[in-house]
Amino acid sequence: MYDLTSAHRANLKMLKEIDRICRKYRIRYTLDSGTLIGAVRHQGFIPWDDDADVAMTRGNFEAFLKVAGRELPEGMELVMPNQYHGGKGFFDFTPRIIYVNSRIREEDGEMAYYDGKLNHLWVDIFVLDALPDSTLGAWIAKGFQAGIYGLAMGHRYSLDYGKYPVHQKLLVAGLAGLGRLIPMKWLIWMQNTFARKDRKKKTKRIFYSNYQPDYLYVTLERPWSTRVVELPFEDTRLMCPEGWEHVLSQVYGDYKKLPPKEQQSPSHAQIEILVEE
Repeated sequence: MYDLTSAHRANLKMLKEIDRICRKYRIRYTLDSGTLIGAVRHQGFIPWDDDADVAMTRGNFEAFLKVAGRELPEGMELVMPNQYHGGKGFFDFTPRIIYVNSRIREEDGEMAYYDGKLNHLWVDIFVLDALPDSTLGAWIAKGFQAGIYGLAMGHRYSLDYGKYPVHQKLLVAGLAGLGRLIPMKWLIWMQNTFARKDRKKKTKRIFYSNYQPDYLYVTLERPWSTRVVELPFEDTRLMCPEGWEHVLSQVYGDYKKLPPKEQQSPSHAQIEILVEE
């Protein structure tokens, strides 16, 4: 079994800081993805999970952005999607809080391309946006996000085409090739603009506008994630979506079932906490 004690300790510090800031300014967040499974199934981190995830609705995320810079303590930093490679590189559209005094791999060309910002433990922040009520409108909204993501992949350090079947390989190559002709700042603007276009509408459903395209199938009923409850998490209590069972079922299906033993491993082969506080 992997010893992730130090990694979990660092991730918990970041989650507690997010929680502190949000409570101070009456901002709602929810644990998400594997961190939400951990809260429900383990009352803390999944034993082999080495990162953390939270989600915020658009309004809450924008409120968090206004205060995070001055509220985050030394050693933690908010990194936005437009801050890689001098604003010209793309990793994904996910803002994240990084734990500066950590390292997850050896420095190399890829880490240098991303200005070293990805070589840390982090907490992903996923943003929930309004999804049009009509079937066609929802399909278009998600399609735009998937297409913009494909274009932005042209600004990645590298692309691994081997993980795609043939038809997807051609699509990814075509979008990425076209995307290289479009400045990254324009793509960031497009993603943000299309994600926020229905923000003033009280639609019945919401979606993770900055998820990777293969997770854009997830559609949530608005009350599931806009109302929060507190669940035990390690030595504290953190905010979770009131409809956590619906959220997890949407994303994972049978979230109660443990993965096969061979899949019970951390995402990063090497994790080093440089300074223990």
